[in-house]
Amino acid sequence: MKASYLIIPLITLAVALIGTALTNLGLAWYQTINLPAWTPSGRIIGLVWTAIFILTAWSALIFYNKAPNYRALILGAVVFLINAGLNILWSYLFFRQHLIYEAMFEAAGLGASVLILIVLVWPASKFAAILLLPYAGWTGFAAYLNYQIWLLNK
Repeated sequence: MKASYLIIPLITLAVALIGTALTNLGLAWYQTINLPAWTPSGRIIGLVWTAIFILTAWSALIFYNKAPNYRALILGAVVFLINAGLNILWSYLFFRQHLIYEAMFEAAGLGASVLILIVLVWPASKFAAILLLPYAGWTGFAAYLNYQIWLLNK
């Protein structure tokens, strides 16, 4: 068994667990702020993120095995890792530090990193790139939600 089949899911799980821990630390605060009426429930958000993490890990595994060359593989790995860091950073800024405004811009950066991933992964595997489309859509939605929360609480 290739190490990537263990390492990639473990990194994905670590990102999910760290993000969840940071979110949980800020839930009491989150329940006190003004939210748009259309804000999804925590259960829905958790289910969506679970699906996104599974699809992202699957995409990364496909990319790892189909990258056209070593340079593309390293670049893809770096961008996947940057994306993971940005994912954690948003939870830290929003839920731990309560920096709604700053988190809004960070969410835009997170979304941009997903779009960059799609572009990088596409030549190696169109399917792996398509697996990232829900992530791109969700980060766009989340950035807009973040913006609306900022407007309601500034």
